[in-house]
Amino acid sequence: MFTFEAEQEVYDINGTEIGGQPGETPTLMVGSIFYKGDDVQVDPKTGEFDEDAAREAVRKAEEVSERTGNPAAFDTIGDSPEALKKHIEFMADVTDAPIFMDGPTPSIRAEAAKHAGEIGIADQIVYNSIESSTKEVDKEIEAIQESGINSAVLLSIDTTDMSIDGRRNALEANLEVAEEAEIEQPIVDPGIIDIPDSGYVAKIIHELKDEYGIPMGCAPHNEVIQWEMNDPLTENSRQLRQAVANSVIAILGADFNIYGPLHGAPEMYEVMSTADAYVAYGAQMGEGRRSDTDHPLFKIFR
Repeated sequence: MFTFEAEQEVYDINGTEIGGQPGETPTLMVGSIFYKGDDVQVDPKTGEFDEDAAREAVRKAEEVSERTGNPAAFDTIGDSPEALKKHIEFMADVTDAPIFMDGPTPSIRAEAAKHAGEIGIADQIVYNSIESSTKEVDKEIEAIQESGINSAVLLSIDTTDMSIDGRRNALEANLEVAEEAEIEQPIVDPGIIDIPDSGYVAKIIHELKDEYGIPMGCAPHNEVIQWEMNDPLTENSRQLRQAVANSVIAILGADFNIYGPLHGAPEMYEVMSTADAYVAYGAQMGEGRRSDTDHPLFKIFR
């Protein structure tokens, strides 16, 4: 195992920790709910949904989180300002876990951010996401400032330069926006674009964490979706490929994983908790760095 050169930030998001050296803090598992095609939705535009089904999905994820030792968070999506406001309000009522507030446009996210501040849940929100190249970034900055939201994902990718330097430049620009928006807990997503990206993005996460010390992660599920679109897979093949795509980021130091639909929590927590356990044991034996007893290391290898 290894130790990052830069001092590593550990953030507390409404009682959930994220960040640190390998083996210290388990990977934060971020499952998506209210996405396009989610069975809990009734009307995506108005935000109507099946509350019982949504509550049960959250409960099951929290149960597997308790069993494996990986903390839970929820990528809460809304296709309109009205929908996103309803969804984050519901999630704050049913869980204390971090809520990644996710909308397809800056205007949707900005309006929901203001609502989060008005109803007093800003500390639970992770704004998802800030991207400095967005034309409406000034509107987002103003909304975040007004809301009091303190945590945000910085989507740090330049589609004209997919190199590590391109990601670094995008991150620098995003950090300036985050500072202006008064975000004190920025977490970084270098962005997965192509099918084989998990390995490359894991390397980028490793190098940028070593340099900046900021919590980082990504969404390997974006890669798996493209696999399924381009190459029909058997169920067994899909699961095995998904396991590798997701676990490689933990091995190289990622702090969070946006793993896809929330209903996939049982399988994905098994994958990531096992990877985290191996990482923690390597850190303990190779670096003398010990994990807390609620870490997956002590849940998996009992």
